Amino acid sequence: MQQVYYLFVYGSLRSGFKSPAYDYISKYFSFVAEGKAKGLLYDMGKYPVAKSCVSNHFIKGELYQIKNIDEFSFAIAQLDDYEGIDNVEGNSIFKREKTMVTFENEQTQEAWIYWFAGDINGKELIESGDVLEFMQQQQNK
Repeated sequence: MQQVYYLFVYGSLRSGFKSPAYDYISKYFSFVAEGKAKGLLYDMGKYPVAKSCVSNHFIKGELYQIKNIDEFSFAIAQLDDYEGIDNVEGNSIFKREKTMVTFENEQTQEAWIYWFAGDINGKELIESGDVLEFMQQQQNK
């Protein structure tokens, strides 16, 4: 089975957030394209989160490829730490899984994504599927 060296980000790791975490992404990963993955985005109050789905709902984000394959294990481990991934089952805020990303002219690429591992019952669905758009709307209220 082929190793996956791509990463899809939809939240604070996107370039539009201009966060220190994005500086880390840009150090180890190269931007490929804007894209989308099947998922639903929810408003958790402090921040939006995404859950995978099988329906035709999409979250918007950015697709990246590792710059140096030899650094992938180190780079992804640092991101796991940033996303609160704990090796003890049930302690993690997010879980890293593979997903299919659609980009430029309906091309697809398998990539790693961080899905929310918690409960979203009663949380508001963000219809646009776009964290940046949602955050701008919140600031304009």
